[in-house]
Amino acid sequence: MTDQKEGTSRRDFLKIAGTAAPAAVLAVSSGGAAQAAAPADLSSETMQDTAHTRAYLESTRF
Repeated sequence: MTDQKEGTSRRDFLKIAGTAAPAAVLAVSSGGAAQAAAPADLSSETMQDTAHTRAYLESTRF
């Protein structure tokens, strides 16, 4: 006979993790209001001034 430790075994943990992860993704994706991104203004010839572009330009400075 083998001695089993109290609590969940590694195999039980993997069973739970395998079913819990897809359920969590489903709960997050179905919950909340659906928000669509605003279309980009392509009429401008220059790069748009946003927080993302500022962060990128700051990271490329030497």
